[in-house]
Amino acid sequence: MKIHESFQVRNHYAGIGSRETPEDIYFRLMTSSKKLAQKGFTLRSGGADGADKACETGAILGLGEREIYLPWKKFNGNASPLFNVSKEALKLAEEYHPTWERLSHGAKLLMGRNCYQVLGLSLNDPVEFILCWTKDGGATGGTGQALRIAEDWQIPVYNLFSMSDEDIWKDLGF
Repeated sequence: MKIHESFQVRNHYAGIGSRETPEDIYFRLMTSSKKLAQKGFTLRSGGADGADKACETGAILGLGEREIYLPWKKFNGNASPLFNVSKEALKLAEEYHPTWERLSHGAKLLMGRNCYQVLGLSLNDPVEFILCWTKDGGATGGTGQALRIAEDWQIPVYNLFSMSDEDIWKDLGF
């Protein structure tokens, strides 16, 4: 079977991290996401301020594809149509969150949204890697949730807290 000439396999990565991303890291995430978009990568992110927004801005500047998963419609002013968190995503999120029973309904929706960032809409289509920044190298909140999923699925994580851009690009083979 011949594949149509315009067909292009798109790789996926998750661009996530702290809402408290410093300006210099924000710029690095934005620049990296722009380069990844230009190389044909599709961004999966969550529409939050900080790292998510930096990655989304970079993907837009690089004219790249984006899958922005929101916990509810118009979260953070984002118009993405991907805002329905399924019962399956919530069940999966519960498996990965250490204190699920203490979370509010909104926090549970945020954690369910994080499952999509890493595993796609089907919850069975993992990203090739995660590009992130975490405060002090630790991972709490939604980023921690995404990184627990990534560890379980053996997905590489490139954290700008402890890695140079050059090391990341070299490891990715660019």
